[in-house]
Amino acid sequence: MTATSPDKPLLRALQGETPSVPPIWLMRQAGRYLPEYRELRAQAGSFLDLCFTPDFATEVTLQPIRRYGLDGAILFSDILVIPYALGQPLWFEQGVGPKLEALDGPDALDRVLDPARLHEVLAPVYTTLRRVTAELPPDVTMLGFAGAPWTVATYMVEGGTSKDFATVKRWAFGDPDSFQRLIDQLVDSTSRYLNAQIEAGAEAVQIFDTWAGSLPAAAQERWCVDPIRRIVAAVKAEHPNTPVIAFPKGAGPLYTRYAAQTGADGLSVDASLPLDWIRTQLQGTVTVQGNLDPQQLVVGGPGMRAAIRDICAQLGNGPFIFNLGHGVVPQTPPEHVAELVATVRGETTT
Repeated sequence: MTATSPDKPLLRALQGETPSVPPIWLMRQAGRYLPEYRELRAQAGSFLDLCFTPDFATEVTLQPIRRYGLDGAILFSDILVIPYALGQPLWFEQGVGPKLEALDGPDALDRVLDPARLHEVLAPVYTTLRRVTAELPPDVTMLGFAGAPWTVATYMVEGGTSKDFATVKRWAFGDPDSFQRLIDQLVDSTSRYLNAQIEAGAEAVQIFDTWAGSLPAAAQERWCVDPIRRIVAAVKAEHPNTPVIAFPKGAGPLYTRYAAQTGADGLSVDASLPLDWIRTQLQGTVTVQGNLDPQQLVVGGPGMRAAIRDICAQLGNGPFIFNLGHGVVPQTPPEHVAELVATVRGETTT
């Protein structure tokens, strides 16, 4: 499938056009802040069952589209399905988040990871994509996604989330050749996964590098920028017309290198970046996507509306997609999301 439909505002923005009204979707737009999601989550059992049962995952993906009429539907899944598909045990603990049996060094790469399993384990994800695509309104873009190699590697090596990434950094800095093997494996698996998502119906894909900002500049070049460049090239080799968005959260001024070096069509910008800097340093090269602080969405009201209008005023005269600087948080009142959408579309007056 190629991203060429002229009647989809989000695709037009990713192709460099400037729609009169910015298209909008939200990271984590399907999730715990929605009562309909919580009800379905209780039925599913485990979080992995929710992700890998197409009936559930399809419904969750469509819930925010039905409620808010957003311009993009993003596949409901998780960035850690790749290590799970490769054979690394993964589970989710209530109130803690994802947990994995941590890779304990280079020897674990051959002992634990089996690339031949990838598509077999992830087949339900592709089924979900086909089902969602069949049910979407004709003007809504289907988005696939994956985690970037560095971010996924942090979870694989640390065994979950981390405050300082000490274990994974010691491996990357102390034995870069063996760590490169892990990154190479993730580049290959992520490329194959994204291409399969596109073949199943995804019209654009986003690569989430949530922990890019945890690395110093030189290391970020090697472990973040270059892997994303290789993934984009692999996707474009098979699907040259499918846009790719990169999200190197926390990358700061290195965002310019992602724009110049990765080949991504779009950059999702976090809330720390000044709007005038985004406009002058990035928007002339790529479509920009962002960047309301998720906590402003929690608070809502006049302050949120003013921030939304400022973002649209500063970025809306070029290729631009409205989004958050990170994902919707569970404390978000659903009515604030409706207010956000109405404000972006000029349907509110105060």
